[in-house]
Amino acid sequence: MFCFMVEMERIVKANDREYNEKFQYADNRIHTSKYNILTFLPINLFEQFQRVANAYFLCLLILQLIPEISSLTWFTTIVPLVLVITMTAVKDATDDYFRHKSDNQVNNRQSEVLIDSKLQNEKWMNVKVGDIIKLENNQFVAADLLLLSSSEPHGLCYVETAELDGETNLKVRHALSVTSELGADINRLARFDGIVVCEAPNNKLDKFMGILSWKDSKHSLNNEKIILRGCILRNTSWCFGMVIFAGPDTKLMQNSGKTKFKRTSIDRLMNTLVLWIFGFLICLGIILAIGNSIWESQIGDQFRTFLFWNEGEKSSVFSGFLTFWSYIIILNTVVPISLYVSVEVIRLGHSYFINWDRKMYYSRKATPAEARTTTLNEELGQIEYIFSDKTGTLTQNIMTFKRCSINGRIYGKRHIPFSALWDSLLLLLYFKFWDTCAERASLLRRYTCAIVVCCTHQPVIYIRYFS
Repeated sequence: MFCFMVEMERIVKANDREYNEKFQYADNRIHTSKYNILTFLPINLFEQFQRVANAYFLCLLILQLIPEISSLTWFTTIVPLVLVITMTAVKDATDDYFRHKSDNQVNNRQSEVLIDSKLQNEKWMNVKVGDIIKLENNQFVAADLLLLSSSEPHGLCYVETAELDGETNLKVRHALSVTSELGADINRLARFDGIVVCEAPNNKLDKFMGILSWKDSKHSLNNEKIILRGCILRNTSWCFGMVIFAGPDTKLMQNSGKTKFKRTSIDRLMNTLVLWIFGFLICLGIILAIGNSIWESQIGDQFRTFLFWNEGEKSSVFSGFLTFWSYIIILNTVVPISLYVSVEVIRLGHSYFINWDRKMYYSRKATPAEARTTTLNEELGQIEYIFSDKTGTLTQNIMTFKRCSINGRIYGKRHIPFSALWDSLLLLLYFKFWDTCAERASLLRRYTCAIVVCCTHQPVIYIRYFS
């Protein structure tokens, strides 16, 4: 009888690794790769033999080892089969190597962790549950954190959650008033020994329930107090947070799941075609086996004088049975195993063309396109359904304020030649958002105030230098 421990709730104490280690929480190391040195061969072979053609040729190889039905040597089948499996295995190993490389880059990122009453640079993979981390502006969040304090008034901070939900607009998070008073005082943060009791790890990005116990009082926690891994700190000079979930327990990784073996539409089509071809081969073998049985029963007996068969040594039905498997082996060339080789080579070439495509080069950040896998290239652009709750999903929520009409008067130029590089500068030069009339100026102030309050508008601040 096996007993599995299911975490019902999480108890975390700040600045106390020894206390938290007894719960055996996961560390902050992540794994998105599919294989390792020990599991690569069995798992990859299992995945490859899910292809109908590979499974067919494996069965064919087993049949060729039976001398009564095989007129061809096993060498004629094992060579192309090994070639196909080897090429696919090399391609899969290359893809997984880059996954390992990406995991190492993420795990080796640096973060400032409060250890022994001083901030120390630690790798992300060495961050533990209960540690207090300092984040700075435009920095990725290393783990799911309880926000303690920030540089903004009332413990506010702004985060971008594009990697979690695709939203580029900034979201507000605020700390509890009792912890926001800690500020950036390292000594006070090092003495912080609050205990958080919260829900177990789950994949719900918009929900969090917990209680912070500190100084003989309890404080309720919700999603507004949590900064999730994958977020980027924006418009905030610094903030401090306490690690609640780390590594595979974070909500980002809980939503990622395990890397699965994915089949493209071409793979499914080839499997279907191979099944039809195999069905045709079975029918052809049955017809030839029936013909052999009829021939053996009517004409085959006349040849026993020359072949010196013993009476009853071989019946016509058994002869037809052996003939069926013999023709399955002889006619195996109708199954196009070479097609799989061609498809794998084409996919590998497509991945290089994607990397070399100049039209997919992002000049702002000097970033070329990168094919992370060579398995799904042909699926790019093959959109069948679009589920969208608003147009922001398609427009990336990138909107430029160009003009408005207030009390019948239009402010701003009607046609402004905005470009990707000079949009902010041209907006300052061409957009006239003021009025000399005192009455209309009052309406302008009320209008801008309404936009900020009703839309919770938070601009992303970029500092540009022009020479």
